[in-house]
Amino acid sequence: MAGELSGMEGSNEISAALSRFVVRTRWDELPEAVRHEAKRALVNFFATALAGCRDPAIEAASSVFSGFRSGAGCTVIGRTEQTDALHAASLNAMSGNVFDFDDTHVPTIIHPTAPVAPALLALAQTRRLSGRELLLAFVLGVEVECRLGNAISPGHYQRGWHITSTCGVFGAAAASARVLGLEAQGVLWSLGNAAAQSGGLVENLGSMAKSIGVGNAASNGLLSALLAARGFQGPAQPVEGSRGFLRVTGEQPDLQGVAQGLGERWELMKNTYKPYPCGVVLNPVIEACLALHESARRMLDEVEAVALTGHPLLRERTDRPAPRSGREAQVSAQHAVAVCLTLGRAGLDEFSDACVADPAWRDLGAKVRFVDDARYGIEAAQVTLHLRGGDTVSHRVDAARGSLGAPLTDEDLARKLRTLAAWGGSGCAPDPLIDALWSLDTADDAGALMPLAAGRT
Repeated sequence: MAGELSGMEGSNEISAALSRFVVRTRWDELPEAVRHEAKRALVNFFATALAGCRDPAIEAASSVFSGFRSGAGCTVIGRTEQTDALHAASLNAMSGNVFDFDDTHVPTIIHPTAPVAPALLALAQTRRLSGRELLLAFVLGVEVECRLGNAISPGHYQRGWHITSTCGVFGAAAASARVLGLEAQGVLWSLGNAAAQSGGLVENLGSMAKSIGVGNAASNGLLSALLAARGFQGPAQPVEGSRGFLRVTGEQPDLQGVAQGLGERWELMKNTYKPYPCGVVLNPVIEACLALHESARRMLDEVEAVALTGHPLLRERTDRPAPRSGREAQVSAQHAVAVCLTLGRAGLDEFSDACVADPAWRDLGAKVRFVDDARYGIEAAQVTLHLRGGDTVSHRVDAARGSLGAPLTDEDLARKLRTLAAWGGSGCAPDPLIDALWSLDTADDAGALMPLAAGRT
């Protein structure tokens, strides 16, 4: 397969190359490490979706969607109700991403699983497919969305596009098209239909509106493939065309790189999983603050400034000095520093609306200062406390826990699922779900997975 695709790097046939890649790739061509990483991504996704399943944003969306559902039969993770495939895909994507606790692809900062997996999980409850078929389609969908993200990063995000939503719809479309058994022409139309529905703005981060973009990426990607399966045609070059996705939303897109090495290197192997419910660039800051907690809590009254030295993206994405909600706190360095130095904890409770409303963190948070240093990777940072009298106390993290340099283990991910399932209050029993996820590649019916994640009264 890789040899067949090696000549498909031309910038005028990217869409066609991706379409053929989605159709031709076989399960036995996936390296074992990639197969296992797909299961790790799903374990992490179910963990975060079970935590977010009763969030007010999900409650509101579910209530609205219930008036438009076209049937039932598809599980909404952590909830007792069932709905149709499109609405299930949207709600499950929202749940998985609502706390910003889901996976992160380096270096694009795409959350790759939330748009792709829910579309496949919904399809698995409408038609019979094996666990291997679902896992393969998932890997291919992630490959498509992340390669597109690579081509337009970092300018795409810096211009204000929410890259998980804008690229995620292509991943969901490609994965769904594979499961539906479409030929290359049908996959190409799926990508074209997805291009017509790509959207999402960074301005929405910290608000419920962020979830609309992520939910739409999953359901619109699924819709794109379903339409293509009925002969709904798209353009010949939705990705690389002169008015296609990459040229319109990317400043200087790397067209040549999108199809290079297809089947030889896998973007899923650049995926990371968070130990804390925050923007990924905050992970090293949080880890440093947790390390400083024991010594710092005795001298917090002496702190005059807290210097955060890190990649410029740290300031760009987390300089929010007065978060008004738990959602904003998830991307606020000021809140993270104050609460972690003071409490020595960084769980969902520490980034909730109730915690943000406590005025105890405001004075310390106001003392945070950013020091941009492009020599730092996004997984690294140094926190320095400047005390009265001139003394300093600091801690540097070169590879935050959960990064590619210090990945969470399989047991860490299983523990995360157990912890978040309990926190979310769905009543879902985590261990049968965990066992089913780790053995998904041996399952004859991938749809049997979803009832294990349903809520209990």
